[in-house]
Amino acid sequence: MSTIVVKVVNKTTEAEDIVSLELASIDDDPLPPFSAGSHIDVHVPGGLIRQYSLCNNPAERHRYQIAVLRDPQSRGGSTGMHQIQVGDVVQISEPRNLFPLTPADHYLLLAGGIGVTPILCMAERLATVGASFSMHYCSRSPERAAFLDRIGASQFSARSHVYFDNATARERLDLGKIIDAAPPGTHIYVCGPSGFIGFVTETARARGWPADRVHLEYFGNAPQDTDGDTAFEVKLASSGKSYTIAADRSVWSTLLEHGIDIPVSCEQGICGTCITRVLQGTPDHRDVYLTDDEKAKNDQFAPCCSRAWTALLVLDL
Repeated sequence: MSTIVVKVVNKTTEAEDIVSLELASIDDDPLPPFSAGSHIDVHVPGGLIRQYSLCNNPAERHRYQIAVLRDPQSRGGSTGMHQIQVGDVVQISEPRNLFPLTPADHYLLLAGGIGVTPILCMAERLATVGASFSMHYCSRSPERAAFLDRIGASQFSARSHVYFDNATARERLDLGKIIDAAPPGTHIYVCGPSGFIGFVTETARARGWPADRVHLEYFGNAPQDTDGDTAFEVKLASSGKSYTIAADRSVWSTLLEHGIDIPVSCEQGICGTCITRVLQGTPDHRDVYLTDDEKAKNDQFAPCCSRAWTALLVLDL
């Protein structure tokens, strides 16, 4: 995948453990266009690649803005990003959109924590085109909520609502009430931690909300119980060679060790970069990228995190 070299022109502390980075082309030329919900791959110092949603107005071509939460369980990505300074040069991908806005009569935008980044970009776009929407943003506390001043000063401030875990019960998000009051033709867009997304999707499902009108994007995969993991075999259809995947190793890392380089980015089953066709066997799906229907077909899987229920997987490699 081709990359773009950009420079960091601004770094701002947006909230506790959250910084935003403003990126511009090194020659000040316009950056490639993007749509609301897009993300970029960032080559983090140390050799990692991580995905970050663009959170500025999609009409802007002079900059990309991302925000990064410092994760105490960071595997190096967020820590490396927080060490970047103004003036640094970094490599990024062109924007990709796996979380696009679809036509709807009304949009219900729901953000949990750092999941506000693509939701904020969507609000900017919808306000620009005069669409009907409301935004609801949940955070642990005011100190940990990013972009509050920006939201308050925006043209959509009257349609934005912010909730904090440490507030009184009356001031917290009443999601059931909000969903019940949504006008016909509403589509829900939700982004945030897996627990928040699960809360939204389950609440919507319990109220009979059509699944095709709930759109989501995860910022992290839920922890997996690996106590029962066992070894299995992976066979490559092109060469006929087989490789043993140890209980404590991923398919991707094992194949890479043998010179088979599958493109991978998030290493958590979030982004879909490594999705690979399965020709035989049943995968143990552990990603959050594929839909339930796609997983049920068992004809593709994410080798960065998923495993196998059967003793052998034959891959289209």
